Amino acid sequence: HVQLVESGGGSVQAGGSLRLSCAQYGGSFSMAWFRQAPGKGREGVAVHGTDGSTMYDDSVKGRFTISKDNADNTLYLQMNSLKPEDTAMYYCAADRGASWCDLEVSSFGYWGQGTQVTVS
Repeated sequence: HVQLVESGGGSVQAGGSLRLSCAQYGGSFSMAWFRQAPGKGREGVAVHGTDGSTMYDDSVKGRFTISKDNADNTLYLQMNSLKPEDTAMYYCAADRGASWCDLEVSSFGYWGQGTQVTVS
């Protein structure tokens, strides 16, 4: 049974930083961060493959960094230079079948409950 538990969201002013965490219980997977703003579809933010390769959506390149602590299977998303358009519910996702360059919602079968990020 796979469990994903996110934490670290909150409210911050534009230009500020936040770090999201996702504790994963259940095995070795490719993991990713997605986000969903009110009234919009869920979109991929960054993905971390099992070999450590990463990929980012163009909207966050240079500002966000995805990383993983393999010792405790925790995924992180360091978000710097935050903008109001980054406001969304952020979700952690995992799947054995997803690759390091895959940011499609349909490629991930396990999801966390989400954590809200608000940038004003």
